[in-house]
Amino acid sequence: MKRSLYLLLTVISSISSVSHAEEMTPLPSHKIAYPQGWQTWSSIAVSHRTDNNTVRAILGNKVAVNAARSGKQMPWPDGAILAKVVWKAGELTHWPQAIGPKAFVHAEFMFKDSVKYADTYGWGWARWVGAEQTPFEGGMQVCISCHTPVKGKDWVFTEPAWFPNK
Repeated sequence: MKRSLYLLLTVISSISSVSHAEEMTPLPSHKIAYPQGWQTWSSIAVSHRTDNNTVRAILGNKVAVNAARSGKQMPWPDGAILAKVVWKAGELTHWPQAIGPKAFVHAEFMFKDSVKYADTYGWGWARWVGAEQTPFEGGMQVCISCHTPVKGKDWVFTEPAWFPNK
């Protein structure tokens, strides 16, 4: 009896853990899975868009960071993932001469795979909107249309920031 109860509780606990993990992981955007762990990726650059008053941290996975820091991003190598984390810009509470991140807008990603994404110029494009990280499903063409001015730069707006290596 004790063994049966133990097995039942173990199964229920496992099901509960799996369903909780599934609830926490956002659904795919454009059939691309939400990239786990991006919050700990290294910085490649920052930007401030004056047209929509947002600030962005541009992060990358190890492949992207290595390419950016070594100047080997033309083209970006397969396996690189670029993330833009976007907030509305606003005056900092205790530093009114500076702007910084306020309301979170979205996290958007570019996944470089020249074979898998050959039809979309070698990039998979995905975005998750708001604190709930709701998948954007407007189609990759929306992203491509925006990035057309930089098609000669492998479709990437970001200019990696220089980082000292010492």
